[in-house]
Amino acid sequence: MRVVRIGCGAGFWGDSPEGAAQLVGSGRIDYLVLDYLAEITMSILARMKAKNPDAGYATDFATLVMKPLAQEIAEKRIKVVANAGGVNPGACRAALEAVLREEGVDLKVAVVEGDDLTPRADEFRRRGLRQISSEDPLPDRLISVNAYLGAMPIAAALDLGADVVLTGRCVDSALALGPLIHEFRWSADDHDRLSGGSLVGHVLECGAQATGGLFTDWRETAGGWSDMGFPIAECEADGAFVLTKPEGTGGLVSTATVAEQIVYEVGDPRAYLLPDVCCDWSRARLEQVGENRVRVSGARGRAPAILGRVPVHTHPQRPLELPRHHPAASQSGNRCCRAASGDSRQHQLRCRSRRTRRVDHAEREIRCKRGAGRAAAALGRRQLERHLESSR
Repeated sequence: MRVVRIGCGAGFWGDSPEGAAQLVGSGRIDYLVLDYLAEITMSILARMKAKNPDAGYATDFATLVMKPLAQEIAEKRIKVVANAGGVNPGACRAALEAVLREEGVDLKVAVVEGDDLTPRADEFRRRGLRQISSEDPLPDRLISVNAYLGAMPIAAALDLGADVVLTGRCVDSALALGPLIHEFRWSADDHDRLSGGSLVGHVLECGAQATGGLFTDWRETAGGWSDMGFPIAECEADGAFVLTKPEGTGGLVSTATVAEQIVYEVGDPRAYLLPDVCCDWSRARLEQVGENRVRVSGARGRAPAILGRVPVHTHPQRPLELPRHHPAASQSGNRCCRAASGDSRQHQLRCRSRRTRRVDHAEREIRCKRGAGRAAAALGRRQLERHLESSR
């Protein structure tokens, strides 16, 4: 049986670069994915780009991840998919290609575009677009308007031979779903498989959060926080997968740690809406099949809804959002939005009246991801301490 191994080396911008190094060094992955973006991150990057047109992306990706690992990644033929492009994917690609030239590594870098709707802001105003939370008109000054892309453009880039795929804003789970569509040749109507692949991405997207980094029963993992293992999904063609981590690392992969990540930011598990598929994970089955090995199966899916969300960032306020039924959130099909956001309040937001639609997704998401990354950050500190001790 063919298995595709995907490891997630970052769950937020600022996560430890040791996660990627750990996964590449393990020799057990075919793909390395890195998830850097949250709504608040997009707002920060947009402000950076406003000050410097060459900024607006996750600089850590090129300098702290790819520079030290490029040679090994090329030798092991590991493909890399990252949303490090932020609001300036082209500049991210230029920085990465400069690093690759310095290291003497030849990798084909692709960029997925289409999420930036900022040039259409005046058009949205003419159409009478209003904010989803307050029904106020759009502010006069906007610094970014970015839709959520699905996984098909990532798969297309891999089909064309890309070794590294950079995106701007896309749904987090698309970083893993794209490679699986490419590898297993899933079609747009393979809804059950697309749902299973989206579940892979959903479990991986927060990095060490799935391996005990933010586990309710934290005492079971506290002894390994200084060397927390980052997650690896061993994926099968039918959409099922086994979650594990590199041998000898800290943390824990159990049905409990995986279950907690599955329900993270899902809302209604029978209708988790994404651009590529409407997911039903209510009958997902988790089996402990070995030490630090959990098999996940039973995901179901159906055709995606023609809905979406487009975060709009003002200066210096927090993100606003376009109504999900607005043409800006639907007319571009899969190139557009994360259908109905995928955050933990999604089902409530969809069902409430507009007058009560109030969400603080950005702060909640970054707070959760920071918590998940504490263990990963500890790994970096411990590595630095050992390095300093050995160099004395």
